[in-house]
Amino acid sequence: MHEKQKLLASLPSVDEILKSQQGLEWLNKYPRKFVIQGIREAIDSQRKAIIENISFDFSPEDLNKEILKRIEFLSSYSLKHVINATGVVIHTNLGRSILSEKILENILKISSGYSNLEYDIEKGKRGKRYTHVKRILREVTGAEDALVVNNNAAAVFLSLNTLAKNKEVIVSRGELVEIGGSFRIPDVMKSSGAILREVGTTNKTHLFDYEQAINENTALILKVHKSNYRITGFSDEVPIEELVRLGRKHNIPVMFDLGSGCLIDLKQYGIHDEPAVKDIVKKGVDLTTFSGDKLLGGPQGGVIVGSKFYIDKIQKNPITRAVRVDKLTLAGFEATLMEYVDEEKAVKNIPTLRMILQSPEEIKKRAECFARKIKKYIANAIIKVMPDTSRAGGGSLPETDFPTFVVSIKPLNITVNEFEEKLRKGTPPVIARIKEDSLLFDARTLNEKDFPELVSRITSVLQ
Repeated sequence: MHEKQKLLASLPSVDEILKSQQGLEWLNKYPRKFVIQGIREAIDSQRKAIIENISFDFSPEDLNKEILKRIEFLSSYSLKHVINATGVVIHTNLGRSILSEKILENILKISSGYSNLEYDIEKGKRGKRYTHVKRILREVTGAEDALVVNNNAAAVFLSLNTLAKNKEVIVSRGELVEIGGSFRIPDVMKSSGAILREVGTTNKTHLFDYEQAINENTALILKVHKSNYRITGFSDEVPIEELVRLGRKHNIPVMFDLGSGCLIDLKQYGIHDEPAVKDIVKKGVDLTTFSGDKLLGGPQGGVIVGSKFYIDKIQKNPITRAVRVDKLTLAGFEATLMEYVDEEKAVKNIPTLRMILQSPEEIKKRAECFARKIKKYIANAIIKVMPDTSRAGGGSLPETDFPTFVVSIKPLNITVNEFEEKLRKGTPPVIARIKEDSLLFDARTLNEKDFPELVSRITSVLQ
């Protein structure tokens, strides 16, 4: 008991540590509030360990290490850079599409100073923020007009609220999809004030189903692209061209929610299930909505393109202000869209497209390079380069498996679950996938500039 009292009495006070050389260095580098909190927490933890007979000794060095660890945790940002080794390119949980250096340069230039966000330089008076992307969106989609909001759910909601509030919107039962985070088309429609009129069955909907549902309260025909799942077998749906003709016949606008939204024709790359926005626009659809941060490869945003008549109406809706985008999004979006003026450059310069469409040979070379670097430092693991498959992710191209190569690491000194956890909880966090008793690092989503840091993390965990 005497020894325990002696240990407790030897614990330094908060004030004592603050006035020490180490404490002054921490105060100079970190917020004072977090320094004090870190010191208190570390002292309290040590005191508790002594009282509960868990710790029978401590050194000032160990206490300082514990204090610093707590201060760094308190001072760190919650939103962190992570290394994506999953092979899922548009990983919803990991921030979806990443932006190129060129796009980031434009965001930095606009955000670090003043800009003409809502100022018409030619006329010398107030302008509109939406004009900055209208021209380029018209160019790359062929649409008459365009509007950008903060995500595609907002684009759909805003369109429905403007054109169909308290009126019926006809949708096929097979297209009542659920998007990420349990947001469902019927729920979005209900919130917008539109009245859902379901037609057809889950697997089959015919043109006559739509035509029979049209009445004096019909405001819109809505088609929803099944971008995150497929119905196969005994199934059928009405092509958008036929819905456009039906809409013209009854003077009812037709809207197509593409979900992901792609600005290039992927058929040349063997992908036939994802329509290009410009092809949909050509078919005469009145409004087309899609995401900016999925296959398009830009910052988060929702795009509405189509008839100027309807987009003018949408833009005047007061809710438009609630879902508008800021200057950072506009700067990133405009720079992203500029790449699409030349489709060949877009495939090379937009990271999302480059990663999805890169050849297996390129990926294999990168995987082999990564494996060689690890083998230089690691002896207590079985390291192999193996073929595997990747996915686009983000609810895009759900049935397309892309051939890839992974570096498989089977640790010999710890379990694969411990290996995965230590990498995930370190700095930077490394997110990989477990398969059987190995951890797989898919080279599709690994950037060579991350190799030194990644090799260092793996080495520190396994050694």
